[in-house]
Amino acid sequence: MNLQELTVVPLTPERWEDFETLFGEHGAYGGCWCMWWRVTRSEFEKNQGEGNRLAMRRIVESGEVPGVLAYCRGEAIAWCSIAPRGRFASLNRSPVLRPIDPLPVWSLVCLFVARAYRGQGVTEALVRGAVAYARAQGARVVEAYPTIPKAKKLAPVSSFMGVPEIFERAGFVECSRPSRQKAILRYFIESEEGEGKAQGL
Repeated sequence: MNLQELTVVPLTPERWEDFETLFGEHGAYGGCWCMWWRVTRSEFEKNQGEGNRLAMRRIVESGEVPGVLAYCRGEAIAWCSIAPRGRFASLNRSPVLRPIDPLPVWSLVCLFVARAYRGQGVTEALVRGAVAYARAQGARVVEAYPTIPKAKKLAPVSSFMGVPEIFERAGFVECSRPSRQKAILRYFIESEEGEGKAQGL
């Protein structure tokens, strides 16, 4: 595919059906509907599937933007969950991914690409578009929490937070390695260099 045809836009109520179609009957992975980092683990398990779908729909219909969709030729082909870190209650309770300093950050916690479009550079383009969206909302730092692969490639269900290489190519830098499997990377929009990168997305 031609990545120049890709557009990245916020998920708003009028785009809900596109989001549903992209996620399909399984809610992307195991009935998640991108609620994993937004609720307690017990709430997630209780609501798995339809309950999580309804919970995400309520968020969208409230006017809150939980992330961005990537479109190609009118079809939603990818999703990125990005918002101020405070929106992700479970992330803030994580002993591994706890805040590394008091700096206010936006968190990029989930990536999902339709099967037919994987392996074509969509994820990196989506990350760049998500950073541009966050910058437009006033974000100064975007944080990501990729998984460090044990093997050459992660299974899709294990790679929903991305891998370090994707973010590094998009201009993120590693700031912490809280465990053997997790890294914390940041994109510094407030730096002069970061401003140029964001504007060039």
